[in-house]
Amino acid sequence: MRSNKPLRALILVFSVMAGLLAWSAPAQAHGTIINPMSRAYQCWKTWGNQHMNPVMQTQDPMCYRAFQANPDTMWNWMSALRDGLGQQYQARTPDGQLCSNGLSRNDTLNQVGAWKTTSISRNFTVHLYDQASHGADFLRVYVSKQGFNPTTQKLGWGNLDLVHTTGRYAPTQNIQFNVSTSGYTGQHILFVIWQASHQDQAYMWCSDVTFA
Repeated sequence: MRSNKPLRALILVFSVMAGLLAWSAPAQAHGTIINPMSRAYQCWKTWGNQHMNPVMQTQDPMCYRAFQANPDTMWNWMSALRDGLGQQYQARTPDGQLCSNGLSRNDTLNQVGAWKTTSISRNFTVHLYDQASHGADFLRVYVSKQGFNPTTQKLGWGNLDLVHTTGRYAPTQNIQFNVSTSGYTGQHILFVIWQASHQDQAYMWCSDVTFA
């Protein structure tokens, strides 16, 4: 009987290479809001090293659903971009698809439910990590209206208050700025649009927050 050790070794090599490709994919991408954490980033940050752990289903059911639907959404948490929108964000992004930036592959990010939240005060800091150092023409920050329930309602443009617009940022990997709000309590969605400077690329994300 011939030994199957060479075959097993070959399978092991391919498995390792596949794992490395999955983890290296975000390095070729762009950026996201890392504070308060965007939905895909939160799932990757919390569960990326243990995405096969069955406890995720009970401890973080929304991330579990997202990993089950399309794990690439989390591996490529820096790649939620669309080209050539010409700043027509509302006209070209239907209600209910804001959290995925209108990308069908990321549709689980639009789903309602018990997403993990970040506790913030009415004055908070937004941190964009831009791995490729594109810079920004501007960023727009919205907060879901008081009374909107992110656990039962999909986000639409009519559910948002614009609370802050930045100026231009030169290319850098880290962009941070302060946002001041008033009148918000409880759980909300923080919705951010990043218009990158290097070309007409638009990024949109949802971060789940609780105003303390």
